[in-house]
Amino acid sequence: MSEKNRDGSQSARERLRHQRERDKAREKQRRVLIVSAAVVGVLGLAAVVGVIAANSGGKGTSDKAGPVVEPTGAIPGDKPAIPQGRPDAPSTLTVWEDFRCPACAQFESVMRDSIHQLEASGALKAEYHLVTLIDGNLGGSGSLRAANAGACAQDAGKFTAYHDVLYKNQPQETDDAYAKNAKLIELAAQVPGLDTPAFRACVEDGTHDSWVKKSQDAFKKSDFTGTPSVLLNGESIFPQKGNEQISPENLKKWVAEANKGKKPGTASPAAGSPARH
Repeated sequence: MSEKNRDGSQSARERLRHQRERDKAREKQRRVLIVSAAVVGVLGLAAVVGVIAANSGGKGTSDKAGPVVEPTGAIPGDKPAIPQGRPDAPSTLTVWEDFRCPACAQFESVMRDSIHQLEASGALKAEYHLVTLIDGNLGGSGSLRAANAGACAQDAGKFTAYHDVLYKNQPQETDDAYAKNAKLIELAAQVPGLDTPAFRACVEDGTHDSWVKKSQDAFKKSDFTGTPSVLLNGESIFPQKGNEQISPENLKKWVAEANKGKKPGTASPAAGSPARH
């Protein structure tokens, strides 16, 4: 082979290598963004208009330098969470979520009743990690303010009811309505007994802002690429588990399989869990 041909072959190989690297980068970005579309395809919902993005940085966390004040009954440690359901339930659903995240609202809309039923039966307990991903991506502070308010509701023993209200009334992703404490307090009126002076003070003072920031920091250090990130007994199940897509029916099936031979939980439900019937 002539020197000219050899140089040409090397140049072609270099161009091919660079093209492959660019393709890999685009594919990585596509996988991150496709989570939004997966909510539509997996759960059969209307179009999701939202940003489901990779771990994002510094905006949206508290600008208040205060001590970490854990909500009542919160799970301590480096990955703080709010527990719901019976503490001795044999299976655990772990949810990393953002109250501004439209895909989280879609997930809740479809899966909420099944999760509550599994909690009520003692088959499943849930651990909610509240993060501020959308604040970081789009700016604003609604994720932080709503997460703090959710933690304040946990103090009052009404986390689940208020959690559900926040998702049912979620504004458009680009509308940072939850940045207004007045809006969060207004929505608390939909939960009997929640709108108290103690709750209002907790919301207005940002009592749990540093705790929320700690949860967001844990999210940033994780391998999760967006919200919601949902795991059953430590295994990712959103948007699918193995070859099976998530659905209310499949979640019940997966929990039944995981709990085979195990007794349901009977301990008193965690504070703020749904009422038992």
